[in-house]
Amino acid sequence: MTHMQIFTNANYNFIRWRWHAIIFSALVVIAGLAFVLTRGMPLGIDFTGGTALVVKFEMNPTEEQLRDAIAPIPGDKIVQQYGDAANRDWLIRLPISEGAEEGTSLEQASLQVEKLLTGAGLPKFEVASRELVGPVIGEDLQRRGIYATLASILAITVYIGFRFRFSFAVGAIAATLHDVLVTIAFLAFFGYDLSLNVVAALLTITGYSVNDTIVIFDRVRENLKALRRESLEHVVNLSVNQTLSRTIITAGTTFVSVLALYMFGGEALSGFAFTMLVGIVSGTYSTIFIASSIAIILSQKRRRQAVATTAGEAATGQPGRKQRRAKAS
Repeated sequence: MTHMQIFTNANYNFIRWRWHAIIFSALVVIAGLAFVLTRGMPLGIDFTGGTALVVKFEMNPTEEQLRDAIAPIPGDKIVQQYGDAANRDWLIRLPISEGAEEGTSLEQASLQVEKLLTGAGLPKFEVASRELVGPVIGEDLQRRGIYATLASILAITVYIGFRFRFSFAVGAIAATLHDVLVTIAFLAFFGYDLSLNVVAALLTITGYSVNDTIVIFDRVRENLKALRRESLEHVVNLSVNQTLSRTIITAGTTFVSVLALYMFGGEALSGFAFTMLVGIVSGTYSTIFIASSIAIILSQKRRRQAVATTAGEAATGQPGRKQRRAKAS
């Protein structure tokens, strides 16, 4: 069985740029965190609460017509096709009115939407359903979203910790956290709200990033057995080059698919698609540079500590662990 190759005998020195990559990523993450801390991360209706209306039309309007009609309503608004387009149902989600009771807010939002849609000259319609998502429910969804993200990262940490050596596990987790933080930074830079769709995309990114990293680390483990006399830097760089075609092809095809979703999926999916686009680029970058670099740095640190310990034992005349075990036996 043949595999598609876009890099034949690739021999790029990626490890040479490991410190440049780490510094660049650190600057992006710090800038993103500073932006979020100073300006805040806007939350979507899923987390802040709001009103959801399903409106059924006699003739299907366009999304732009609906958005223009409800434009006078302040705050974040979501308009999307609800179910099959043949049913002519549209979902309109509005922010909750400040200082209003739940029943009053629901009634006010419904009357306001009906008035605006009627005034815009749209086809005849009726409000099929009305629902209010209160702030308490929004806080619960926010808490569950955080728990889901942390639980996924913890599960990944345990899995990689058992499968690879400690330094590789830390490198993979560092790359995953890097992708999440970089994606959140770009969401803040471009003004996207944090919604359930975005949280779902972040969870997808963690799995995507780790999967790509594991492919390279598996190749590193195989090459370490075959190239015992080579340095870890050489083995890691060789492994990255050997899997480069697979990495680029996987990232490229996924990116093109998500780009189509971003361009033609409408406003409802733009946040999800944008998050995925940034995550794919960041995940590919971190797989090649961050994960491998952290693994090498930690492995070198442990090697230096081991050498220092051995030298200290030799200088003081104290036997090493292996010698002590041999004498004890």
